[in-house]
Amino acid sequence: MGGAAKFKKKKRQADHALSKRLKPARFNHYVPGTRKSLARVYAQELSWWSDLDEAILGFVFRDVHGDDYGWQILLRDRAGRFRSVDLAHSLKSEDYATVGLRDAIARTLEKGNLAEQGSQGDEPNEPVDLLRVPGDVDPSKLHPYFKILLESPANAPARAVVREIGPWLAPSDPHFVQEFQFNQFDQRLWELYLWAALRELGFDITQLEAPDFMCRAPGIEFCVEATTVAPSTSGPLAAHPEPKNNEEMKEFLANYMPMKFGSVLTSKLSKKDAQGRRYWERDDTKDKPFVLAVADFHKRADHESSGSMTFTQSALWPYLYGHRVEWKMVDGHLNVSAIKNQEHKFGEKVIPSGFFDQPGAENVSAVLFSNAGTLSKFDRMGVIAGFAAQDHTYLRVGHRLNPDPNATMGIPFAEDVASPDYTEFWSDELQIFHNPNAKIPLDHAWLSGLTQFYFADGEQNSIIPDHHVWGSQTLILASTPPKS
Repeated sequence: MGGAAKFKKKKRQADHALSKRLKPARFNHYVPGTRKSLARVYAQELSWWSDLDEAILGFVFRDVHGDDYGWQILLRDRAGRFRSVDLAHSLKSEDYATVGLRDAIARTLEKGNLAEQGSQGDEPNEPVDLLRVPGDVDPSKLHPYFKILLESPANAPARAVVREIGPWLAPSDPHFVQEFQFNQFDQRLWELYLWAALRELGFDITQLEAPDFMCRAPGIEFCVEATTVAPSTSGPLAAHPEPKNNEEMKEFLANYMPMKFGSVLTSKLSKKDAQGRRYWERDDTKDKPFVLAVADFHKRADHESSGSMTFTQSALWPYLYGHRVEWKMVDGHLNVSAIKNQEHKFGEKVIPSGFFDQPGAENVSAVLFSNAGTLSKFDRMGVIAGFAAQDHTYLRVGHRLNPDPNATMGIPFAEDVASPDYTEFWSDELQIFHNPNAKIPLDHAWLSGLTQFYFADGEQNSIIPDHHVWGSQTLILASTPPKS
């Protein structure tokens, strides 16, 4: 080997010592809003890389149409978002592209001034920082859950996640940060969760004044309005039941909870903007599927009971479709039937059952639900990306889908979130309920991979992926040094 060849080999070895491979979850953590839906159609990502400080990201891809390879370099722009600054394509092999990427990472480091290299020229003047609290704010005024997110050592993983999502949010809503920090933490966290899940599913998202999101991908376009079930402070529902046994819980889910879900969903049907237009009548949303996304935050967890979102989802299906599900075992086989509900009654309050049968509800294509839009979800996603707090253990316990057609309960599980074998995605717990009366139906294929429900010919139908989690809790254990 000649001198020039030896020099080149040593230089390449030195250059490649400046980069490292990343796990997909770590890379995904840094790029929640980077990928475009069209790129997902044309490129198959093969490996993910960074410099040693993770200030430069890169990935190797295969062009699925040309069957050749390429790489792309990402740097933070002035708003703090990782975006493309360099790429190569039409390369002959994955190995060749990988070498090229690692060379490019070294060259990017050599140039220096990564902030200048990453500047795109179109950044907002005031990017969203969800964790920055103005210096003149009285800390006692902050929402208690936001204070936990901001200050608790155990919630370092969630902080890492929120820190990456914030800069991708549109700065057009001046109230978002204030509400997140002070008086509407649950509602705004639900929107952050939805944004992350919909982005993970491959949609480009535009944040509108109302509804909240316009979701697009090649051949797909629909809009989503987020809403939450909150505590009732007046009226008949302010007398919140406290079920003590199975019969009381059954009554609670059959009547009280449908009213809670119904209150927030029906209010969205009648809401109008200053021009008198409903959500589906606006210029951006007209003639597109319209989805209502609801989560239940009406009762928080305490030392004696879990939060309401862990056990109220079974009340949603009967209210939406106006049918309750009854089951019994017949000769060892599960027999399920849908029984028509006429109404739901709590105290003196009575509402009709069947949201999708209500006047105006034909404009709602589907209802989206999840019981996972919580700090625990953000913590788990941060842990699998490698941002677990030191000396803390994150355990997840719950129930997954039981594929046995005669099963009446999910499969229990208990897993260490930091385990190398543990996997989780933002959309794992999402459920979509299709409206059988929708003027503009939502195509089932658009949200393939999610748990989907629909009602036809007097029967409930479902499409449930094997990985679906019905419900879970996250236990965070802190290690303390032994007393001397």
